[in-house]
Amino acid sequence: MQIQWKGVMPAVTTKFTQEDELDLAMFEINIRAQMEAGVHGIVLGGTLGEASTLRSEEKRTLTQTAVNIVDGKIPVLLNIAEQTTQGAIAAAKIAEKDGASGLMVLPPMRYKAGDVETVTYFKAIANSTSLPIMIYNNPVDYKIEVTLDMFEDLLSCQNIEAVKESTRDISNVTRIKNRFGDRLKIMTGVDTIALESLLMGADGWIAGLVCAFPAETVAIYELQKAGRIQEAIAIYRWFFPLLELDINPKLVQNIKLAEVHTGIGTEMVRAPRMPLFGAEREKVQAIIKKGLANRPILPDYKNLTV
Repeated sequence: MQIQWKGVMPAVTTKFTQEDELDLAMFEINIRAQMEAGVHGIVLGGTLGEASTLRSEEKRTLTQTAVNIVDGKIPVLLNIAEQTTQGAIAAAKIAEKDGASGLMVLPPMRYKAGDVETVTYFKAIANSTSLPIMIYNNPVDYKIEVTLDMFEDLLSCQNIEAVKESTRDISNVTRIKNRFGDRLKIMTGVDTIALESLLMGADGWIAGLVCAFPAETVAIYELQKAGRIQEAIAIYRWFFPLLELDINPKLVQNIKLAEVHTGIGTEMVRAPRMPLFGAEREKVQAIIKKGLANRPILPDYKNLTV
C-alpha cells in the first residue's frame, strides 16, 4: 500500500497479558477504535510500543496481526530500532515480508553515531528495501540529530520520504519546508506542539495520546486542515494537560493508564517497567479524570469541506 504522509498515525502501545504475553484481543480492540475514529495509519513498535522489550517474533506477530485487522484500509508501519546495520536491514526485510506498508527508522541504538555513520546507516537500510521510510529525528531522547545537511544527502534514496520531526523546535518545520518543499514530508512527533506544527505546515501527526483519545486527536487534525482553526484550538486546549503525559519518562505507563479509563487498553507493561503507583498514579489519574469530566462534544469532523 502506498503511504500518504498526512493525517494522524497513532504510535500504538503494545498490549500485554498478566502472563507477559502479547494481548492480541485488546490490541485489536484498540486498533479498531483508532480506525473508527478515522486515523490515517498505524505505527507499531515505537517508544510507546516498548520496542526495546519486544522479541523479533513478537514484532512479527504484531505486524501480521495489524495488517490483517486493517485489511488494506490504512497503512501499517513498523519501527526499526536496532544496534547494528546488519540487524536493521534484517528487520526491514522481515517487516516487508510480513506485510508492513512502510518503516519508521531510528538512528543506531546505544552507540552515538557521528553524522557520516548515521547517514550511512540510514542509506544501507533504505537500499535494502522497497518500503517507504520515515526517519525518526528525536535528538532529545535518542541523542543523535539528523540535520538538514544530512537529509540533503539522505534524499538521494528515493524511498526516504518523510521525517518524524521530534526536535521540539517548531521552527524546524519551516526550515524543512523552505529547503525541501514537498520532497520531505513532515510528521510532527511531539504531542504538545502538534497543532502548532500542523499550522506551520507539518503534513501529519504521529501521536501518543491518540492511543486513548483517537476521535479528539483526529478531530484536531481535520478541523485545522479545513481552516476551522478556533474549533481545533478549543479541543487542543482541553486536550493539553493530557498531551503533557506524553513528554514524560513514564509516557508508556501514563498513556496505558489513560487507555484503561477510555476502555481501549490495559495497564500491563513489560518489566523493568511497572504500572504507576502511589502519588504518581494519583496525579496522572486526576489529570485523566478531569479530562474525561470535561470531554468536548466533537463536530462531525469526518465530513468537513476543506
